[in-house]
Amino acid sequence: MTVKIERLDDFGRGIGYVNGKIVFIENALPDELVECKIINDKKNYYEAKLINIISKSPRRIIPKCKYFDICGGCQLQHLNYDDSTLYKKEKINDLFKRNELFDGNIKFIKNENDFYYRNKIELKVVNGQIGFYQSKSHDLVEIDECLITKSCINNVINDVKKLNLKNASITIRSNFNDEVLIIINSGDNIDINYTDLVGNNKIAGIMVNGKTVYNEPFLIENINDMYFKVSYNSFFQVNHYICSKLFEIIADNIDKNSIVADLYCGVGTLSIVASKKALKVYGVEIVENAILNAIENSKINKVNNTYFMVGNVNKILPKIKDNIDTIIIDPPRSGLDDKTRDTIIKMLPSKIIYTSCNPQTLLRDLKILKDFYEIKEVYALDMFSYTYHVETVCILEKKNFSVE
Repeated sequence: MTVKIERLDDFGRGIGYVNGKIVFIENALPDELVECKIINDKKNYYEAKLINIISKSPRRIIPKCKYFDICGGCQLQHLNYDDSTLYKKEKINDLFKRNELFDGNIKFIKNENDFYYRNKIELKVVNGQIGFYQSKSHDLVEIDECLITKSCINNVINDVKKLNLKNASITIRSNFNDEVLIIINSGDNIDINYTDLVGNNKIAGIMVNGKTVYNEPFLIENINDMYFKVSYNSFFQVNHYICSKLFEIIADNIDKNSIVADLYCGVGTLSIVASKKALKVYGVEIVENAILNAIENSKINKVNNTYFMVGNVNKILPKIKDNIDTIIIDPPRSGLDDKTRDTIIKMLPSKIIYTSCNPQTLLRDLKILKDFYEIKEVYALDMFSYTYHVETVCILEKKNFSVE
């Protein structure tokens, strides 16, 4: 069937209509006339596969990645970089206005390098082939390079292929110095010769099924002249440049001598950034290795006003008895759970700095917090270039409640 594409949805899919019913088509762009095939007929919408472009958008370009049409990891490489970021800014702007949360100017921060920026990649090995799963499937796309991933990681991929793994998952991480940490998990018996890996690359460490088999199980990262130890299973932002901009936003919004709680603090990055101006910073994180890193990172950066606690945020936060006036939130994609959100509302800190990689759960939480807080600023950061994902940072300040 033939469909006219009117706009892009929040996931980068083209939107059209068939007999008044909405249809979503991957890889289609606004103003295009396309031929498509319905693959899912839902109650309120269709999902369709792009078969042919009858008339192309003037904005369409040839993707640089040869896997674009089959991989599904990037949704926007058929747009140039400026057009892809314009889509993201308009998307975030529309989401906030439509939900009556913020109608001011959203500050958009572009990536320094739109290609070769990711410092982490997760690969699958299936029957000896290495690559990514196709979108919404377990069909493997074998690759030899990922254009949005740092060159030092891409260099490792070809040497990893020489390990002759049969079935496994492989995570490869890198740091500012292009040192690489390799994490392999497999149910197979593994007897590997690492000679080529170590000889051809700057290997910080190799982990196999949770055990260190070469060097160390961590990386040292440097952001804005601060150093951070990052264990193999600890969270760290995947984009060095955008992470540095995030740090600057945090630093600019911490008040002098404030008392801060940093929830989901990871290896303590935002806690340490906040500590430069705050009187005290409490960091809470469920991953024990990350908390151990955070304690060490405070020492590395000569910080003595941070206090880190390991455990579930919704259990630890109510136990903090200090007068918290600023809360930093950087939760998983699922956002805040009900108990944590209720505890924050009960505490009513003067300021909340909420950073999120999932606008949908961010908006859900903001709709509840808006009864108590006003959104002063919104930043959209292109942490994940050529994907539909956007890192969003909101600065919330407590409303003044009059007493009658």
